[in-house]
Amino acid sequence: MALMPYEETAGVGLQKFHKPLATFSFANHTIQIRQDWSQLGVAAVVWDAAGLLCTYLEMGAGELRGCSAVELGAGTGLVGIVAALLGAPVTITDRKVALEFLKSNVQANLPPHIQPNAFVKELTWGQNLGSYSPGEFDLILGADIIYLEETFADLLHTLEHLCSKRSVILLTCRIRYEWDNNFLAMLERQFTVSKVHYDSEKDVHIYKVGFNL
Repeated sequence: MALMPYEETAGVGLQKFHKPLATFSFANHTIQIRQDWSQLGVAAVVWDAAGLLCTYLEMGAGELRGCSAVELGAGTGLVGIVAALLGAPVTITDRKVALEFLKSNVQANLPPHIQPNAFVKELTWGQNLGSYSPGEFDLILGADIIYLEETFADLLHTLEHLCSKRSVILLTCRIRYEWDNNFLAMLERQFTVSKVHYDSEKDVHIYKVGFNL
């Protein structure tokens, strides 16, 4: 996630973002995610899109055991943590400034025998791609990373670099702005994009993206 705020429904809905801990139950584990809005803003809280993507993974969206996965814009790391608990060797990424916070959540929520399969690593979209092999991952995960128009070209370039013909991208997002649809149109010029789920209560979409879906 980018380290800046954006508009969200005001009032009661925002109170959960200012709680120091957010508790979830996935993959037969209780996960307690530390939040700190004052420190990193949107990168340090759990958005509905992350929880929905975790539920989708847990329900068997794909076989994760042994599947090489990466989470982009991980923020608190919830999605990457759940992917690791479900058996994937996972690289959990964000910008450098967010890494220590991200690492603390990953270490606090993964049992010792699973921690070696979860790597926290810097990835600034479109910039330090040389430290990642082209087509390195089977599964690319992103929760609520589509909202800053100025990041779209770099995000698309990053997806193209990380993907191979076998790769699947799962993106969850709320369509907040018209330019969010513009990014989906950009994706469709390079990939096959299909909407696989919509949660009307949370107003969150799940898109499955790949070269040959």
